[in-house]
Amino acid sequence: MPTTPLRAARAPRPRRRIRVAGAVAATALTALIAAGCSAPASPGSAVPDSWDDVVAEAQGQTVQLWMYGGDTQGNAYIDDVLAPAVAEQGVTLERVPVTDTRDALNRVFSEIQAGRDDGTVDLIWINGDNFRTGKEADAWLCGWTSLLPSMSATDPADPLLLSDFGTSVDGCEAPWHKAQFTLAYNADVITDPPTSLEEVLAWAEANPGRFTYPAPPDFTGSVFVREVLASVSGGSDEVPVEYSDEAFDELSPALYDRLAELAPSLWRGGDTYPANEAELGQLYADRQVDMTMTYGPATLTDLVADGTYPPGTKVLTLDEGTVGNASFLGLPANSDSIAGAMVVANEALSVEQQAAKARPDVWGQFTVLDIEGLDGADRALFDELPDSPVVPGYEVLSRNAHSELAAEWVPALDDGWRTEVLAR
Repeated sequence: MPTTPLRAARAPRPRRRIRVAGAVAATALTALIAAGCSAPASPGSAVPDSWDDVVAEAQGQTVQLWMYGGDTQGNAYIDDVLAPAVAEQGVTLERVPVTDTRDALNRVFSEIQAGRDDGTVDLIWINGDNFRTGKEADAWLCGWTSLLPSMSATDPADPLLLSDFGTSVDGCEAPWHKAQFTLAYNADVITDPPTSLEEVLAWAEANPGRFTYPAPPDFTGSVFVREVLASVSGGSDEVPVEYSDEAFDELSPALYDRLAELAPSLWRGGDTYPANEAELGQLYADRQVDMTMTYGPATLTDLVADGTYPPGTKVLTLDEGTVGNASFLGLPANSDSIAGAMVVANEALSVEQQAAKARPDVWGQFTVLDIEGLDGADRALFDELPDSPVVPGYEVLSRNAHSELAAEWVPALDDGWRTEVLAR
């Protein structure tokens, strides 16, 4: 596998401390919100009255699912597993690959602003700040997930399914799978692995050049920064979930000081950062670093089995736990295939699809279903999943897990990283 070129990511600018408010994410999406953009009220935006009505209306509809296209296993799962199952129910599923979820949201906002009620985006794989941004603009259809029969197999009290990075879900997106931020290491090199994030950073300083992380705003790099925030703050409980300028000003200096202190010990002296998780994974595969990190640890199994990753790859479980979250399928309010999108979301949430998607050789995503609440035959589908010699079960990975911070924290911390760490 060829090495992906990595971008240079530091500029010789003087250090300056500035406050970065949560509203700093002044993208095209937030500009549309400021302009008063909202979803059009039209018959096409109505939620059908019953599931029978949904199924009847969905016949012959084509549903476009917009999702990140850089995940080979994810693409294959949609094309080879989910789409055929949906086709049996009279709905055609088309996958639309994007490099950034904001591309899909930009399309939704543009069509809404143009007054279109026949939108070309029917579902989006989404969570976090993108969901919050769309909800603030009334771009999502809400109140539809309670009609999905498959929702009955989820735990109605599961906090990961009720709140998305601090934003109430309110039936505006259907749960799809869970994720757990995970560090992995080469046990053939690191024979006495650290057991806390503080020890990870200390190990990196004791072994210069053998550790790095993706540059925010990459999703994985961004969550690593939030994990360090929790660590230097005395634990995740010491960081308020809701964003405020006061909390940012109080807690972020220690974070940025620690990351700036760490930088000279990183791969290439911190002068260059991987642009994303894939580039970090390539460095790990090439044995240029001895640790990697991911939100999808189940993929590690195949990467070791096919020889991409070192055979000594193991998951690093931290005493304080790591961040966990859920991904969802959002349905834009101006979709012209609302019923079909609901059929797709329901099928994606079914026991059969959730179990298939959980297989490491299919996609390796953790289920959002309440396994203990399933009947014997359905629970057996998950009990029969193969054990991994690399990755422990979700119950181990999620031990002492903590929830995501509110979405407003993410752009604030990312922008602060650029000015306070990258530019030092």
